[in-house]
Amino acid sequence: MLSCNIKDVDRHDYLSDRFATAYRWLKESDLDSMAPGSYELDGPDVVAGVQEYETAPLSDLRFEAHDAFYDIQYVISGHERFGVAERSDLALAESLPEQDMNFFENPEIFTEVILGPGDLVVVPPEQGHKPRGAVNDPEPVRKVVVKVRK
Repeated sequence: MLSCNIKDVDRHDYLSDRFATAYRWLKESDLDSMAPGSYELDGPDVVAGVQEYETAPLSDLRFEAHDAFYDIQYVISGHERFGVAERSDLALAESLPEQDMNFFENPEIFTEVILGPGDLVVVPPEQGHKPRGAVNDPEPVRKVVVKVRK
């Protein structure tokens, strides 16, 4: 997992052309006024999804992982607790290959990161992640998830 603020992202070497396209779009777009929905940044290889939702207790949520894509999860507004675990430590609960989605049982031990406005997490296919967790009480979050093909 790469976790950092968008202003620090150039310091990391997750800068293939596809990642560079995603980071540039996150930096240069007016994300506050963008409507929720899907946006192709580089055909089907780099696709951004603008989301709005209310966070929930982390215990109510499931871990997920993808086979074909990395996730760049970038918070526009609000705060969320984000769980991360090595996929090899997770027990598969449900697989939806047509959606590139796998769900897992909750492990006893995992890493948590608190994300606020301008923060992002890059999650590779080898890690499971549990987004949308409430930091304290549930709150509205506006976020972009950019899918970057392996």
